[in-house]
Amino acid sequence: MTAVDTSKLAVREAPRPKPKRVYKTVAIASEGDAWRVQLDGKGVSTPMRKPLVTHIKPLAEEIAAEWDAQKTHVDPETMPLTRLLSTAIDKVTPARATIVTELMNYADTDLLCYRASHPADLRQRQDVVWQPVLDWLAAKTGASLEVVRGIIPTQQPPQSLTALERAIGELPDLALTAFQASAAVSSSLALSLAFVDKRLSAAEVFAASQLDETYQIEKWGEDELAAQRRANIAAELEGIGRFIALVL
Repeated sequence: MTAVDTSKLAVREAPRPKPKRVYKTVAIASEGDAWRVQLDGKGVSTPMRKPLVTHIKPLAEEIAAEWDAQKTHVDPETMPLTRLLSTAIDKVTPARATIVTELMNYADTDLLCYRASHPADLRQRQDVVWQPVLDWLAAKTGASLEVVRGIIPTQQPPQSLTALERAIGELPDLALTAFQASAAVSSSLALSLAFVDKRLSAAEVFAASQLDETYQIEKWGEDELAAQRRANIAAELEGIGRFIALVL
């Protein structure tokens, strides 16, 4: 799933200062049949000012732990469960159909479908790691995605796209939230479906999605920026994995 990120072409703005932690106590309280994190007795809201509530008590408890773990400042990057539940409430639930359509725009560029023609050891590694995921996807959903060697774009069969869209559209809101977050960092709808289906772990999704990068590092080494980027991806997938374990 490749796309041009035009934000990277602009001058980067200075990082916004993180808000200070002004609350002292963190707890969860029931609101009807749901649970909500409270800071000093006041309910937490999403960025769009909607109540940050969940029917899953263990998820509420883990989100409360994220808030309680904040020190002098509140850093959203260290709060993946809070961010994912907020995304589900603010964006996924109100616009499911739009999100599914946008995700399907990347079906023809799934990472697992574009493989190296050489060198032989990379080609073999891709086949060993990636093909079982595509085989699982075909058996599970009926979406048989075609594989090409090289980078020339290909269009997937219409019947496979229909099956893939149906599988994504059937995901519950929280699963769809985890799925779209995984797809954004793994560049693969196939890997992300296997992730939310608990077929693959966060570590396995990371290893598969970073296979080419890992191969290059083994050959040429790794610079500091690349190492930080990979660490960020691993942390993002680990947070998504925790969310999946709590909600599915």
